[in-house]
Amino acid sequence: MNFEFFVVKRLIGTKDYKSSISAPIIKIAITAIAIGVVMMLFSFATGLGLQEKIRDKIAAFNGHITISNYDNNSSQVSLSPVSIDQDFYPEFQNVEGINHVQAVATKAGIIRTETDFEGVIVKGVGPDYNWSYLKGFLVEGHLPDFTDNLNEEVLISAYLANRMNLALGDKVPTYFLREDSERPLLRAFKITGIYSSGFQEFDELYMMADLRHIQRINRWEEDEVGNFEVFVDDFTKIDEKGQEVYENTGSFLDSQTIIQQYYSIFEWLELFDFNIALIIGIMILVAGINMITALLVLILERTQMIGVLKALGSADWSIRKIFLYNAGYLIFLGLFWGNLIGLGLLLIQKYFKLIPLDPQTYYVTDVPVYISWDYIFAVNIGTLILCMIMLLIPSLIISKISPAKSIKFE
Repeated sequence: MNFEFFVVKRLIGTKDYKSSISAPIIKIAITAIAIGVVMMLFSFATGLGLQEKIRDKIAAFNGHITISNYDNNSSQVSLSPVSIDQDFYPEFQNVEGINHVQAVATKAGIIRTETDFEGVIVKGVGPDYNWSYLKGFLVEGHLPDFTDNLNEEVLISAYLANRMNLALGDKVPTYFLREDSERPLLRAFKITGIYSSGFQEFDELYMMADLRHIQRINRWEEDEVGNFEVFVDDFTKIDEKGQEVYENTGSFLDSQTIIQQYYSIFEWLELFDFNIALIIGIMILVAGINMITALLVLILERTQMIGVLKALGSADWSIRKIFLYNAGYLIFLGLFWGNLIGLGLLLIQKYFKLIPLDPQTYYVTDVPVYISWDYIFAVNIGTLILCMIMLLIPSLIISKISPAKSIKFE
């Protein structure tokens, strides 16, 4: 083994090696591996980042699982109330992996100013509401406080504020229709916070207000709400938890996961998994082919050395290992530069957001980046192992080299 490493060291370190015909081929191989690693890291980071970002935005407005009355209501407006006197509220003890349950209600309304009007969905939330998602979308002001007495504070989107020429602190005259009244009901809310999720489908609709306003407008009791929103610990188990939640709610209640509610969006997101796999396969194949070329050039260039080693009694596998060690060293160089460049660019995008996206198409305003040691480790180990496996076959050419002929080889 020491002899093999000595030969590898001499092979890598000699001046004629660096100035030989194989030098540009080797540089191309290292560059191909580095570029492949950069592309694979970008595929994982942006693909998983986009999935996570969009998933969190949908969950911010709907929770992970919605529990409501078992009726034919497919709209985003609460029509019939549900009692909060449920076994799963305020804590879902019968199902593990549920971290929060909150009661909400929605009501269609119309914002009217002196110059314009706009339809909205006023979402009533209470003191149990999880603001952690929307807090990250806050661009101005502060979140409403509904833990005390009934108040007129609301959180409105930047899209609606710009469209209606509203600013922080302004009054928002909002009209609500009620079946038992011909005249609309007026509520004058006050803007205390402005958010921007980048998900226009939600930004153009939702305004957050006190749940008690919706209860009074609908003439519901204090213990009646529109529906419940459930949050799970592990989103990868949402289908399993969704089924468990369905089985542990009453027969008069229905539950749906956000994957069921927004099937087309999540079906689109699943395409990213295929794209990531496709890019990884192509990059590893390209890197492997370049390494095979580099290894063959090295073998042909060192034919005389191979002949001398065979004449001295070295076995074929021992000589093959010399070139495989050398190839492994080149792969490590490519991995090093690929990780250095790839992670550097990803960190720049993560913190400085230099690459924008069209929110109407991608639901986000910039390319999201998700960095995890899991896929970084997998990319590096996977590239190293697969490239080395691919190099085993071309290294067989060493066994075909005759010592007598190779020593005379020019």
